[in-house]
Amino acid sequence: MLGVKIGKIVLEETNSTNSYSKSNINNIEDRTAVIAKRQTSGRGRLNRSWIDLGEGNLFMTLVLKPSDKYSPIYSNLTQYLSVSLCKVLEFYGLQPQIKWPNDVLINDKKIAGILAETVMLGNSMKGLLLGIGVNLNADEISIKNITDKKATSMNLELNKEINIEEFTDKLLETFFKDYDKFLQTGFEQIKKDYICRNCFLNKQIKVQGFNKITEGTAQEINDNGELVILTDKNNRVILTIGDIL
Repeated sequence: MLGVKIGKIVLEETNSTNSYSKSNINNIEDRTAVIAKRQTSGRGRLNRSWIDLGEGNLFMTLVLKPSDKYSPIYSNLTQYLSVSLCKVLEFYGLQPQIKWPNDVLINDKKIAGILAETVMLGNSMKGLLLGIGVNLNADEISIKNITDKKATSMNLELNKEINIEEFTDKLLETFFKDYDKFLQTGFEQIKKDYICRNCFLNKQIKVQGFNKITEGTAQEINDNGELVILTDKNNRVILTIGDIL
């Protein structure tokens, strides 16, 4: 592990590590990993639920307090985490891909979800919550119970049980290795690593926003990590948030 101090809070059970971290933000130090052995009400992006596959899987929130003022760079931390996760999965011999903005897939099946929240008090930022769930150890029946999209887990892909402590430490080490540099340089630091692992560019796609679906060709990822789509009417649409269907 790096020389950087990384705190850990391990919970036997909680509704979600993001919710716990938000409720206790004042008492949790910067660069603390809040980890739950069981999570009863996990959440994903766009208010989706995250199914608990039981103990042996990773349910974690990174509590980050880089400043008391919000910076646009912070919105790209989920993409930075997705790249960090890909590097760890590659260390284990897998070939992950990223589906914009931050879903991580193995063989076109989702293996992880990432959700960021900002905790504000007036104009002051209390902290950033970077939640991640990774399917490490699951049986095929439980995986099939995930009906909204195809899913997988590391043990099913590698045919062996994954040591959750070793995996977690490797992910934390990889994330914090260049974290301080990322806070200075932003998405451009990881743009090449992000794009080379993509599974969506130059394809005809549909993107679900909160109340609108945008359809067209995924043209590029710009320097802000946004998705640029060329519609059938040759209009360039820049998306900041959404979910590729």
